[in-house]
Amino acid sequence: MKISIERGALLKALAQAQSVVERRNTIPILANVLIEASGVEASFRATDLDIEVIDKAAATVEREGATTVSAVMLHEIVRKLPDGSLVTLTDDGASGRLSVEAGRSKFSLATLPREDFPVMTTTEYDTNFSAAAPVLRRLFDKSKFAISTEETRYYLNGVYMHIAAGENGPVLRCVATDGHRLARIDAPLPDSAEGMAGVIVPRKTVAELRKLLDDDDITVAVSVSETKVRFATPEITLTSKVIDGTFPDYTRVIPQGNTRRMEVDAAEFARAVDRVATVSSERSRAVKLSLDEDRLVLSVNAPDSGAAEEELSVAYSDEALEIGFNAKYLLEIAGQVDRENAVFLFNSSGDPTLMREGDDDSALYVVMPMRV
Repeated sequence: MKISIERGALLKALAQAQSVVERRNTIPILANVLIEASGVEASFRATDLDIEVIDKAAATVEREGATTVSAVMLHEIVRKLPDGSLVTLTDDGASGRLSVEAGRSKFSLATLPREDFPVMTTTEYDTNFSAAAPVLRRLFDKSKFAISTEETRYYLNGVYMHIAAGENGPVLRCVATDGHRLARIDAPLPDSAEGMAGVIVPRKTVAELRKLLDDDDITVAVSVSETKVRFATPEITLTSKVIDGTFPDYTRVIPQGNTRRMEVDAAEFARAVDRVATVSSERSRAVKLSLDEDRLVLSVNAPDSGAAEEELSVAYSDEALEIGFNAKYLLEIAGQVDRENAVFLFNSSGDPTLMREGDDDSALYVVMPMRV
């Protein structure tokens, strides 16, 4: 195999591959990227046995072929090469080495046989549909902060993507929760998505998927089966196993009777929470919200380190209320708001609180209170 490829294109392809590779693994081949060259392009494939990513890049192919080499090592070399340089990769099957040349730089890297590289078995997908990158980006970006990191409740370690009944008919919905907070984001149902089985997309896959969704003009082909999910753009294909488990009935934790309504400038609220939380003890980071007529007082009282208080003007006309929250959870939820105002709906100091983005029904957040 011998190919020449522009450094920027090679770096972009390798960046996606090396981030999928597990740094600590007992199977040497899983640290490698499979490079396959044919026609006018080269493909770079990496896997950790749960996720597989294939990134294609235009290349001048002098000699077709394939080999595998350390993904992290090759990425580091290419990253340190000068901008705009042309990189030539030459595989010598007899010596088991891949030479990397660019300008006056030359490297020789150990390879492993391509036959040893595990390729994820192809699955017949039950549902295939297309969605614009900004739509998928919003669904996953706004829900991923609530993914649980608790390994014992493995079925919460991802985003539940499914078809649900929205206010105005069926929607494509993403939900994540860790038991303390919940995010539920809706998007219009894409054509051909009807009948899709609900799948739990793992946390690592959600992080890798984000890299495919930066280009607003791209349409992503989504394929779903009971065991796998695949997201494909013209250059990159990301295939992942889904979490084998049942996502709990999240509708039971979304409060229905919260009538005390507070509307506040989302950015101003986030900054105020951040300021007062500076003095809170790291363990609980509890912030108290004291509400009465059009006035919100945020306060923290940490006996070890001090106290803080800040007052905000809000729209609130119900009876006075005092309620406490984990500052980190409040900040993360406030950080999701794209609109100017956040609307909080309270019931009592011991009940879950609901948050919406202004008058937008397609995004909804729930956060559990704390004793303060």
